[in-house]
Amino acid sequence: MPGWVPQAAMHYLRHTEQGQSIREVARAEGCHASTILRRIRRFEQRRDDPLVDEALAHLGRAHFRTYDCNQGPEETAPMTAHFSPVDMPSRKICDEATVNREARRVLRRLAESGAVLAVATDMEKAAVLREMPDGNTNRTAVVDRNVAHAFALKEWITCKSAGRVASYMITSAGRSALKRMLSEDRSEAGGFAEAPMPFGDQHREWGHKVVLDDEEPSKPRRVRYNMAESPVVALSRRREKDGSPFLEPEMVVAAERLREDFELAQMGPRVAQNWERFLTAGARGGFGASDPVSGTEGARDRVAKALEELGPGLGDMVLRCCCYLEGLEATEKRLGWSARSGKIVLRIALQRLARHYEEVYGPGRGMIG
Repeated sequence: MPGWVPQAAMHYLRHTEQGQSIREVARAEGCHASTILRRIRRFEQRRDDPLVDEALAHLGRAHFRTYDCNQGPEETAPMTAHFSPVDMPSRKICDEATVNREARRVLRRLAESGAVLAVATDMEKAAVLREMPDGNTNRTAVVDRNVAHAFALKEWITCKSAGRVASYMITSAGRSALKRMLSEDRSEAGGFAEAPMPFGDQHREWGHKVVLDDEEPSKPRRVRYNMAESPVVALSRRREKDGSPFLEPEMVVAAERLREDFELAQMGPRVAQNWERFLTAGARGGFGASDPVSGTEGARDRVAKALEELGPGLGDMVLRCCCYLEGLEATEKRLGWSARSGKIVLRIALQRLARHYEEVYGPGRGMIG
């Protein structure tokens, strides 16, 4: 069995092709029967996808099909695929190395704007077609049909429209897999020190911003940063109905300032400082009477003053979203708030936080430690 086949697909084939019961599959895998049942039901629903149905039928005949003594090998169970089984390519199932190699080439093309993977009934090749700004459609890549099977089973592509010519588009899982593969290529070129990067790169979305240099404020620098890392940055990209940004730039700057101080405050010997205790207990559990200007103690004192200014509720919100990088939905659930109320509370908290930094440190000094 090729290494690229998902485990859930093998559970489904063992149940449908080999006739194993759900409990037998669960005992062999060492998990609960309800887990196997959910996986099997999910793949049963996915058989409406032509490539998925075709891939499962192909794998079943090649690796799982068992024949009854009274049934000939030519007799096959009816499939639900939009493509006829006779049109299925008869070439050998591709291995994992081939799938990963082709993914680097094809997924990169599918990630382009307006690109789809077209799969015809009577063709053993699939083509990546991209609609250009001038209205013309260009073919940017060609891939074997059996490789497209792997893409569909691994949920790197999803069916956009079915028919005699089905079209597929790349999924978020496919984009993450592409990022991971490209990062692995860079890691191999850069040495062992960069080896852990691919596992995190698949969840990153890189962007650029302009910051002022502390030593030379008149010379701004353009830096690269991960836009998907902070919920505040993701929220700042949203727009109101009139086109204005949901979060003003000074609010985002204030959130980044609080996060910088929070990270710096954990660099000292008191790494396990309980910030939640500070919020819920008021002045009890403070940080001492010293008021240094910079360093770890100074950062700790600045975070304490900011959270004290915001108070419970608003302080909890910025602490979890700006410092812990917790998502809005998770924060709403943890604090017991109604759905979609977190972004409004976060905006109010950042407005007050930006005003606090302006009053304490002066206008335009939100990012100076």
